[in-house]
Amino acid sequence: MKLVLNSLESAIASMDRALKFADKRLCLEDIDEEEKEVIRAGVVQNFEFTYELCWKFMKRWIEENISTEIADGVTRRELFRLSAENRLIIDVGKWMECHNARNKTSHTYDENIADEVYQTAVEFLPLAKDFLAQLEARND
Repeated sequence: MKLVLNSLESAIASMDRALKFADKRLCLEDIDEEEKEVIRAGVVQNFEFTYELCWKFMKRWIEENISTEIADGVTRRELFRLSAENRLIIDVGKWMECHNARNKTSHTYDENIADEVYQTAVEFLPLAKDFLAQLEARND
């Protein structure tokens, strides 16, 4: 069954826009700390949402194309490993870094954690775009 990828495409496009906006605004000298915090928070929120959609689409693809049983109850590391074996992603370690960063955002707000997750979001966007391209190429 063909997966409908519209929500993932929209999430990645939104994250791309948020990062481009942040890149333009955060380098300005007249920006205050409050505005920087709001911009970073927007990027982090886009990262959280996009990351969640990515792993859910990995699981759906594996269920549809390999086996529902193999995808049931697997750890995130195992899901990423299966996705790499099936050429949906390349670097399991990078995806685990994103997973760990996503977990940090759900516990408490801390400026250092927010900065760390922001950097992970910057690194995540190309991973998400590559994943989407692989899904589109293998979505039959």
